[in-house]
Amino acid sequence: MVWRYLWGVPSADPVILHRTEQWLVIDKPSGWHTVAGRGDELDVESWLRGKVPACSELEEAGLVHRLDLPTSGCLLAATDEAIRVALREAMSGRGSVDIRKHYLARCGVGLPDQGAFELYFTKRHRGSRKMTVSQRGDARSAGRCCWRVCERAGGGDLIEVELLGPGRRHMIRAGMASLGHPLVGDALYGGDASAEGPRLHACRLSINGLVVESPRPDWAT
Repeated sequence: MVWRYLWGVPSADPVILHRTEQWLVIDKPSGWHTVAGRGDELDVESWLRGKVPACSELEEAGLVHRLDLPTSGCLLAATDEAIRVALREAMSGRGSVDIRKHYLARCGVGLPDQGAFELYFTKRHRGSRKMTVSQRGDARSAGRCCWRVCERAGGGDLIEVELLGPGRRHMIRAGMASLGHPLVGDALYGGDASAEGPRLHACRLSINGLVVESPRPDWAT
């Protein structure tokens, strides 16, 4: 049985949503780390090593990118090191593989029906949890996305966000906060702390036109 996602109460296990000979997409639960760290925290890397033999000897078990601890949804991993390198290049907007990344988020009310931003994301200082967002900066720190409002509600607007090009750390969280619409539950960036953790879900990945979707969490239904 797969439990629903609840920040602070991780689900029983990730789920493989789709698998090919070269890669697979995992449904990462909220409350799971992407890669292994210190201690006994739940992480997708260790889970993959135990569940998918083709990933067991690869760097970070073949994982191509990362999602924050509270973020749920689609996570891509390769089953071959050469493919992993190619997919990581594609995540940065390079190479011949076309990858598209879509997220659902619930944020502060009042956004235009649709919009986009190009902002620059840098760490404040060594060890800082927050990202600094600027209107100008080095191309290596640039992050772009577009969004559309799916639903308007008193508890926060539900938006779908597409990342354009390489993602940056906390890009959606810090970017929307800089526009005055922090994610619901994202106390780090000024969001309503009554919800436990930022409402952010990697809802869809498209790899060369093949679309893989993750079921919506309860807060997005």
